[in-house]
Amino acid sequence: MLVGRLTQAALRALDWLSARTLPEEEIPARQRVGRQGEEDAYFYLRRRGYTIIARNYRSPNHHGELDLVGWDGAVLCFIEVKTRTKRDFKPAEAAVDREKQRDLVPVAREFLRHVGDPREFRFDVLAIYYEHESGGARFELFQNAFPVAYNRGAWDFY
Repeated sequence: MLVGRLTQAALRALDWLSARTLPEEEIPARQRVGRQGEEDAYFYLRRRGYTIIARNYRSPNHHGELDLVGWDGAVLCFIEVKTRTKRDFKPAEAAVDREKQRDLVPVAREFLRHVGDPREFRFDVLAIYYEHESGGARFELFQNAFPVAYNRGAWDFY
């Protein structure tokens, strides 16, 4: 645990230093927040016992990206990270709608073809809120956020 916290502290220090010494990247603030959320999600999930095996996995054959893939015990988890700076009318986890789920499932199926089918897998959603009043990140993990059935070589939504 201590090594993970030291690594996270070192990465934050390097991020702080690079922000003050390197030219600013030409990316929108929204994308910077998303990147920070995925980095914080990685360390949050590791503290919860996940073993992360892939980050930002893309398939050349399908639209979509798996933010994080990791083991939670014997269960392989495809984790979608949603980061927000404030709570709007719609919570972050609601952004993983049916259309987003349809994008994630074929990418996950291709990932499984490369690693072999585990006995169990699931889709998790991790919502992260950076609310200025609280001064830190708030995490909400939704395990098995949307069920998928495997039936004769095809995956279907319930």
